[in-house]
Amino acid sequence: METVSLFFENIMILANAMSFYILLGLLIAGVLKELIPDDFIARHLGKNKTSSVIKATLLGIPLPVCSCSVIPLAKSLQKEGASKGAVQSFLISTPITGADSILATYSFFGWVFTLYRVVTSVIIAIVTGILQNLIDSREPEPEPASKSCCSSCGCGHKEEEVPKKGFSFRNAVRYGYVTLFGDIYFSLLIGVGIGALFTTFLPKELLGGLYASPLLTYIAVLVVAMPLYVCATASLPIAAGFVLAGMSPGAAFVFLTAGPATNSVTMGVVASMFGRRSLALYIGTISLMSILFGYLLDTFWSGFDVRAAMHLHEESSLLQMISSVVMFSMILYYLVKEKIVKRG
Repeated sequence: METVSLFFENIMILANAMSFYILLGLLIAGVLKELIPDDFIARHLGKNKTSSVIKATLLGIPLPVCSCSVIPLAKSLQKEGASKGAVQSFLISTPITGADSILATYSFFGWVFTLYRVVTSVIIAIVTGILQNLIDSREPEPEPASKSCCSSCGCGHKEEEVPKKGFSFRNAVRYGYVTLFGDIYFSLLIGVGIGALFTTFLPKELLGGLYASPLLTYIAVLVVAMPLYVCATASLPIAAGFVLAGMSPGAAFVFLTAGPATNSVTMGVVASMFGRRSLALYIGTISLMSILFGYLLDTFWSGFDVRAAMHLHEESSLLQMISSVVMFSMILYYLVKEKIVKRG
């Protein structure tokens, strides 16, 4: 009974640490969605391969989309004539560096880790795209799919074709708290639950041998993260659970990089759009570079205590508790709504 009580206590600690920043990030994401034209990315990508990779990476940073809803945008880029490397760079940088993800990363790990994650994610995206273009096999590309989210995604997201008629705060709120949160709510709930499980039940003594070998830890985290379909924001409480259970900041970094960028849905899309050779390059580059940057984080910032920087406190402010209540209420609403829709 005491263990169960501790489990739910850890759920609330994780939720209190992130809920306010997620709610704020969703609002910022909605505002950005209203301010940035739907075809902005496609119109500003030139055909010069190296420049298109850099543009796709940098322009993908502020876009408020999750690991799922980035897929129709990536397919739109392909249809507009963007290079393979540009599309792959976009698939990597966009879901990791969204406004909600950046704020949520700060809520757990502080600004040092957050800035390191953003900068290295941009580097990984650019290197992956440039390598893809350098070894492009020039094989015929499959016919691009429609601009709706792929059926394997399961989130029900569809890209809107309605042109914007100026800024609308109501539409910004609707996109952030309805469309975007509707895409991530279930993954968010699972992420908080898994993070609490690791924090509560994972014995540090059992994994002592694993932690003693950084490379082995990175590989183990990759094996777990790569097929796991969890968005960048929802992966944060899981990574926090890893750190609290004794893993290094570098291992948490590997999970936060490989998870959103190489989940099963994204890998399937890359394979269908560009072929197995491109998929192998995509996975290989992300894996190697995430391990490299994880190792650099553990080596050169060994004095940086992530656990000390983590904003996890047993005594939470009233604002944090209210934010958690709001977030869980929204999750409950979407769970009930989905159940009603299935019954109907």
